[in-house]
Amino acid sequence: MSSAGGGGTMTKNQRARVVVVAAAAVIASVLSAGAQSLAEVARQEAARRKDAKAPVRVITNDNLKVVPPAAPPAAPGEAGAQPAVPAAGAAPGEAAEEKAAEEKAAETPDPAKDPEYWRKRISDARVERDRNAFLMEAMQSRINALWADFTARDDPAQRAVLFTDRQRALAELDRMKKDQEALNKKIADIEEEARRANVPPGWIR
Repeated sequence: MSSAGGGGTMTKNQRARVVVVAAAAVIASVLSAGAQSLAEVARQEAARRKDAKAPVRVITNDNLKVVPPAAPPAAPGEAGAQPAVPAAGAAPGEAAEEKAAEEKAAETPDPAKDPEYWRKRISDARVERDRNAFLMEAMQSRINALWADFTARDDPAQRAVLFTDRQRALAELDRMKKDQEALNKKIADIEEEARRANVPPGWIR
């Protein structure tokens, strides 16, 4: 029903419109809130992805690459051995020329080793050799005399003393023979050294 004065009572149609308008306002408010929530969630997700660190890679024996040990260098003369490399900056013929120069320098007589030096050196060695040879002859004569005296004696005590003296003389003669061999080698070494140094033969005669 409607009121005659039209002041305080709404018609059915008016009430229906009010309900529709109110419902539309509620729906709009809900949709607006939902849109704002979705935008906030999207913003937070983007920020999380931006701040996230790169994944950490875990290294295990399964993903390590095994490197075989290097082969040892081949010894000179073995198969696969590389030839020696000349020194940097040296021409192929320079090493041979330097070696020849060193050999030539070694063959050049030393000015400090004059003829007197070589004559005295070889003379002293020969005198020492001849002196030892003379002592060897004297020692051999003593050994012979001791043996003769030993065989001529009948007294055991005297024979024992002579036998001991002869044994000592034999040992001394053996030592002198070794010295003689060393002296002969010393003279031979001096002669060879003089030959290498291009010393005139007359200097060591």
